Amino acid sequence: MKKGIFITFEGPDGSGKTTISKYVCEELTKRGYPVIYSREPGGSEIAEEIRNIILDPKNTAMDVRTEALLYAASRRQHYVEKIKPAIERGDIFICDRFVESSLAYQGFGREIGIDAIYELNQFAIEGKLPDMTVFLDVSPEVGLKRIESRSNKDRLDQETTAFHQRVYAGYQEVLRRYRDRMHVIDATQSEQTVKDIALQTVLEWLEK
Repeated sequence: MKKGIFITFEGPDGSGKTTISKYVCEELTKRGYPVIYSREPGGSEIAEEIRNIILDPKNTAMDVRTEALLYAASRRQHYVEKIKPAIERGDIFICDRFVESSLAYQGFGREIGIDAIYELNQFAIEGKLPDMTVFLDVSPEVGLKRIESRSNKDRLDQETTAFHQRVYAGYQEVLRRYRDRMHVIDATQSEQTVKDIALQTVLEWLEK
């Protein structure tokens, strides 16, 4: 039986991940690919409940390691309920964020350490990493400016500029470590341009 393909979209807050990843999913579906779309944290009923705890702005007392553990717990539930079955069926699973977000946000942003977060998540996902990751690149300053107008900012949206700068530095380390499967797109371009490049990048990769 043919194994499925796991594609993730990553980037700082305000990079346009959700918009771009949904677009790529819709376009692949139109072309007849068997595609499933999901997001993290969340993606399944239990994982979504954990997401609500993580991102609730009132949970300001949350310890940084508690946060990291909750992300890993949500990811585990999502993996066993949605990701693993889809891959085993032979589907293309597209996910808005995955483990690279934890490496950047908790590893660097929360200063826990990228290796500690990597080990924690390896336990959660049984070593399964994406086959391909599209990284939408915007600076912290640009990303934060884009989300200024959001009326429902979550707990991480409200973090300091210094935190988001550390997250961006974390993503640079992720790009270095996993350069073989990372595809970087300049997300400061127009939305349609980024959509077109992302779709073409994924289609070319699938054809290979």
